[in-house]
Formats: sequence, C-alpha cells, structure tokens
Amino acid sequence: MTFFRLLFGDERCIEQLTDFLKSVLRIPHDDYGDLTIVDPFLLPEYKGGKLGILDVKLKTKSGKSINIEIQISPLPYMRERILFYISKMVSEQLGTSEEYENIKKVISIVITDYPLIDESPKYHHRFTLFDQENKVEFSDVIEVNTLEIAKLPRNEDGTPLWVWMKFLDARTEEELNMIAEKSPQVKKAVVRLMELSADERTRMLYEAREKERRDNYAREKGAIKAREYEFAKKLLKRNRPIAEIIEDTGLTHAEIEELIKVTDLAREEVEGLL
Repeated sequence: MTFFRLLFGDERCIEQLTDFLKSVLRIPHDDYGDLTIVDPFLLPEYKGGKLGILDVKLKTKSGKSINIEIQISPLPYMRERILFYISKMVSEQLGTSEEYENIKKVISIVITDYPLIDESPKYHHRFTLFDQENKVEFSDVIEVNTLEIAKLPRNEDGTPLWVWMKFLDARTEEELNMIAEKSPQVKKAVVRLMELSADERTRMLYEAREKERRDNYAREKGAIKAREYEFAKKLLKRNRPIAEIIEDTGLTHAEIEELIKVTDLAREEVEGLL
C-alpha cells in the first residue's frame, strides 16, 4: 500500500489501474476505454487548508466519476466522511444550474488497512441507495465500495480482486514476486513498483506527502478531541451523569474524571482571586 498513490496516479500505469477497477466494479468494460486520471492527489482547497481524503480521481468514457481512497490509520467518523465526499462529488456536477438529469454516476472506492465495516466479515462491500426490505433500488447514481485488507482471507478465493488486494498488502519483495505470478497486470504493476522504489526522488516526494498526511491527521484528531472536551465541560456544568457524557462525547471515564479535576482546580483559582 505504500506506493499506491504514486503507482495508480501515474498515466503510465493506466492499464493496471483499469484491471484493478474491473476487479472491483460492475460497470460495462467498454466504459474503461477512455479512462482518464483527473487529479492524482486532492490538493488543499485554500491556502493553509487541510488535504482531503480523496487520493486518485478518475473519469470513465461515459462520464462516471471514480475516486479511490486509501487509509492506513483509522479516522474519526469515517463513514460520515465518506458520505460527505461522495455527496460533494454529486453536487459539484450541477454548478450554478439545476439540470438534475445530467448527473452522472459517482463511485467511491475506499481501501483501508483496518476493519471498517464491523457488521460483516467480508472484505468487499458495495453500498447503494437500496430498500433492503422491499428489494427496490432508489438510484444507482451513488455507489460506495469498501475494501478491507485486514479481512482478506489467507487463502486465494479465486477472484482477481483477491490478487490485487494481496498486492496492496505485500510488505516484502518476496511477497510481491509471489503475487506477481498470479496475474499479468499485477506483474506489470510490481515491475513499475520496483522502479518507483528505486527512484530516490520519488521516495522523497512520497515521504513528504505522507508526512503532510500524518501531520494533518494529528491536527484534525487533536481538534476533534478539543471539541469533545469543550462539549463535555458544558455537560458537566449542566450536572449531566458521567455515563451520558461518555455516550455523547466519546471520551473515556478517565478523561472525564481528569476534566472534572482540572475544571474544579480552575474554579478554585478564580474564587481565590475574588
């Protein structure tokens, strides 16, 4: 997974990227005939802004938008973030007009190195707007595919997707060489990956991007924690039970107890000045 962005964001690897997409999606194969990489990395929307979570953005021959995202570390409210970004992919098509009939299908492929869908042991899920009770699809305009490497079975399941997932999960050159023998396109991807790995400039670029991603993640996680603490303070002032505060904020019992101590200490210091 280390060089995913650089590998699949490279126009020279479009053939391998297409093969990977075919193993995941159910769109007509001729729709890949004019597959283009729109933006291999989502840049900040404004100066000083944080990077988005989208990694590789593509357009198919018929105008479908595909975003491939990869997450190594868990992020807070991941499902909500996925919904936000895929909704944005729909709204961006309209611009200032409201020609709803021109909306093209948007597809999100989310690859994680950790379990994301706890309700199922499967490593691939395809989510659409679907009425499960009456077996009726509301619309196929929005589609979310989740790929969880942590759930990948040890033994091959006979699908091209398993081979690509195993490629993404490879940690050593030996593992890469073994998986390369299972697919001609994966073998080409391995060769390109070796070239990228040997390129010092590419390595430095990747490390710089990874540092920026980690820094942004740390800052965002810190900001979320700060908001949780502020909300907890308000609930404490209202004398809400600790159990309810834990449920509403996501803080642990120990964190809330520490917050109570700090809050009481601050109150005593203010009272001492009066």
